[in-house]
This record gives sequence, C-alpha cells and structure tokens, in this order.
Amino acid sequence: MKLIRRSLALLALLALALWLWSMLFPSPEKVIRKQLAGVAEAASFAGNEGPLAQAANIAALVAYFSADTQVTFDAPGHGQQILTGRNEIQLAASGARSAVRSLAVEFLDVNVTLSADKLTATVDLTAKAKVSADRNFFVQELKFVLKKINNKWLIVRVETVKTLSRVEVPFLGEVRGGFAEIAPDC
Repeated sequence: MKLIRRSLALLALLALALWLWSMLFPSPEKVIRKQLAGVAEAASFAGNEGPLAQAANIAALVAYFSADTQVTFDAPGHGQQILTGRNEIQLAASGARSAVRSLAVEFLDVNVTLSADKLTATVDLTAKAKVSADRNFFVQELKFVLKKINNKWLIVRVETVKTLSRVEVPFLGEVRGGFAEIAPDC
C-alpha cells in the first residue's frame, strides 16, 4: 500500500514538474501563437476608446514589430498598401482609429513553421476583421515572418498571400466537331 502511495505521489510530482517546466519555458511555437494573439488584440479597438487608451494600445501594437519591418497588404477599396518601419505602422493604426468607430481582428488557422536554427519563423494564417458599421467580415490570408531579436519574437515582414483567382484567357482558335483547332500564328 505504501509503495502505491509513493508511486502516485512521485507521478503527481513529476506531472507538476513537467507542467511548471512548460509554463516557465514554453515552446517557440506557443510563444509565437501568443504573440500573434496579442497583435490581434492590440489591433482591435472599441468605439469608446479614450485618447490615452488609444495611444497606449497603438504603442502596444507597434511593440510587436521590429524597427525595420515591412507590411504589404491589400486594403479593400484602396489597393496594395506598403508600410515600412514602426512609424508608418503607428500612423496607419492611428489613421484606422480615426476612420472607423471600432475594429475587431481575429487570427484563424495559425500555422507556425520554425526554421532549422529556431531563430526565424514563418506563420501562415487567415485574418478576419469586422468594422463596426459593416455587417460583413473582411477575410485575408496573410504570411508573417518573425525573428527572434533580443530573446523576443518580433514581426519583420507581413504580406498578403495571393490566392488563386479566375483569369480570363482569350481563345485564339475555333471549335470544329468538338475539338479546338489552335490558330497557327499562336
């Protein structure tokens, strides 16, 4: 009976030690997922955000990016936008808060791929955003590249993932008897 209690106590102690180890030293993938959840939270804002809270939240968002970061994305109705450096990200975040009352950002289907040296990571995800006045969601596939700088995972690049789209290709022949004949000068 004593042996069973000691074994159970040892197993419980071992489980506690493993849990504590995972809390104190999480895997890079777990840290990166937490970072990106923080980015989504910092990019989101409510309509009742005061000026001081607005400045603090913008600063929190900018802190997730490296100093030389580059963000390239397709903005609905505005075409491709390129932001370089933290200052441009700060200005864009401030402009977004001025342009819309509220924004809710969420990252879905997060897929983290670490490099062999575990100092850089590529993250493919789907960003879902909802603007206050719009009933529809804005959905965009993005690719993040993060780099471990001073023991912190920072975003160095973000870009829109181009998905397959339908392209009209002109047909330069004619159809006879169910088969297409290609024009000889093609």
